[in-house]
Order: sequence, then C-alpha cells, then structure tokens
Amino acid sequence: VQLVESGGGLVQAGGSLRLSCAASGRTFSSYAMGWFRQAPGKEREFVARITGSGVSTSYADSVKGRFAIFRDNAKNTGYLQMNSLKPEDTAVYYCASGTYGSAINNYNYWGQGTQVTVSS
Repeated sequence: VQLVESGGGLVQAGGSLRLSCAASGRTFSSYAMGWFRQAPGKEREFVARITGSGVSTSYADSVKGRFAIFRDNAKNTGYLQMNSLKPEDTAVYYCASGTYGSAINNYNYWGQGTQVTVSS
C-alpha cells in the first residue's frame, strides 16, 4: 500500500491550501482515512478522519470549522481542505489509511508527509 501526499507549501495567515493523498495497493474505499500533523519538537497529532464511504467525519477541536476532509473513491484520493490558516497550523501533514479512529495506532499505512508553513 502506498500513500502519497501533495499540496503542501508556504501560505500567509488567513490563506488556504488543499492537501491530496493518492492511494494505491488496496481497495481505497474499504478503509478509513486520517490526517495527522507533526510540528517541530511536538508529537504527531490527530487532525481529521473520514470513513471509507465518506459519510462520517470527525475533526480535532483546533481545526473544526476551518478544515474539511473529503474523499473521491473513484480516484483513490483523499483531501484535506484547509482554510483560515494560522501560524500554529505549521507542521508536516501526514495522511494514513486504516480503521476509523483518532489514534495513531488506528492506522497501519502512512504517507511520507508534506510540509505546510503558515507565515504571520
């Protein structure tokens, strides 16, 4: 199973980015997808999750109302739309595939990460 993130970059505070996660190697729609992030010197933390069907989603309180997770199973791709970005959103963002949970060990496949930097 391979997960490849893209879409990271440098953006000013208040701006938007859309991250993509392209999956290959197994039936994408059979598994939940999660997004996590890790800032320098901090532990990896949960950001958002979505069920395999895309019907249910859940967010960390810190991003609720600003970020949206969705997926296109026909394209084997998941997305994280990030709006109203803040400097504290700066981190490496990872997508993951597994069971529908907010813990790291809910997911057994991970992408390589994509850097998001928000300037003030």
